Amino acid sequence: MKKAQQSPGINRLTPEYYIKQIKPNILASFKTDQIDEIQRILTQAIPKPSPKIVDLRFTVDLILSRFYIVLFVGKERRIGRRSHPVTRVTKLGNIVAAFILLLCLNLLISTFIFLLLYLLKSALGINLFEGHLIDQIKKF
Repeated sequence: MKKAQQSPGINRLTPEYYIKQIKPNILASFKTDQIDEIQRILTQAIPKPSPKIVDLRFTVDLILSRFYIVLFVGKERRIGRRSHPVTRVTKLGNIVAAFILLLCLNLLISTFIFLLLYLLKSALGINLFEGHLIDQIKKF
């Protein structure tokens, strides 16, 4: 049975990695300046990662499957244009979706911090109010 060929990882995307993929008898027929030129072209062709303002990656394990979520925020550096024109409605929809995503993320983090502080307060035995938090909420 053949092994599945692995795609080159981000740490192996070097000109040397690709040059080693050339059959040895063909590689031996190249002159030094030809190999240098191939390396120069490969260096230009291999995509370089751009710095990101936000690089958020995490996985969500559910009972039947596993999902991963990736969020990158950074400056647009792609040269290619979109195959379809971007309308004002699309831009507005993207802005609204980003706003809702950031609002939900903020709410999630705030809830987590509040819950953590409340549990810490309870573990230390500090009472800020008479009774429990639920009792205070019911009073309102």
